[in-house]
Amino acid sequence: MSSSFLNNRWRLGPMLVCHLIAFLLLGSWLWQPSRELWDAFDLWLFRLLNDPVHAAGLWARTWAIGSMRPVDAAVGLVMLAVMLRSGLILQGWQVRRALFAFLTALVTLLLLRVGFADLVEAMDWQRPSASLVVEGSARLSQLFPDWEARWDMKDRASRSFPGDHASVLLIWAAFMSFFARRWTLLLVWAIALIGIMPRLVAGAHWGSDAFVGGVFLCLLALAWSCYTPLGQRASDWLEKLTLPLTSRLAGLPLLGRLSVISGR
Repeated sequence: MSSSFLNNRWRLGPMLVCHLIAFLLLGSWLWQPSRELWDAFDLWLFRLLNDPVHAAGLWARTWAIGSMRPVDAAVGLVMLAVMLRSGLILQGWQVRRALFAFLTALVTLLLLRVGFADLVEAMDWQRPSASLVVEGSARLSQLFPDWEARWDMKDRASRSFPGDHASVLLIWAAFMSFFARRWTLLLVWAIALIGIMPRLVAGAHWGSDAFVGGVFLCLLALAWSCYTPLGQRASDWLEKLTLPLTSRLAGLPLLGRLSVISGR
């Protein structure tokens, strides 16, 4: 893996930048004068995306499908496929180590999310989602009750901050940006933004849930997993742990040709 990515050194410069941006962003959301700007942005973005839903046309149906739980799993599979496809963004020899490093970043994100959730509750920063607050908002679950009954569409939340769903998509895109170039970089961020959109259109989250809370968690997780020895050491440990299994699977006719198995 590139020396500019994972290593056993503390990279204090990038780590400091990630923390600085994260806390400045959160501070801008908490400080009342700039919070008014965020609130205005939240309402503008919600009305822009949600008002066309009232017509129950193609726009509403598209994002209603996107709000279904199985679609979340499908987006996750697309993200995994992009990561594991040798030659698309990652070279074959990078795939397995990058997967282990990303899993480390993801676990770091989830641990940070648990602690941050407690802080949000203690400081009374929590709030309900846009669809529960804005008068006259269109609710996808009410427009498509049959779909809601079968697929449990995500269009509301009593506690919407931060955007958990967005933070996972953002850290995947940020992680893949270490490797992606030109059109593949656009592909990665297009997947992430399209994945975030259904929650914003449906009003399950405010814009700042994703672009403040989600980015905040993403930057901190990225800092601690990729700019410290944690990512390298966890990747080394997982490599050793899975070596007996991958060595056996490498001998199978089709499975053994996958880069995540063969390591090449």
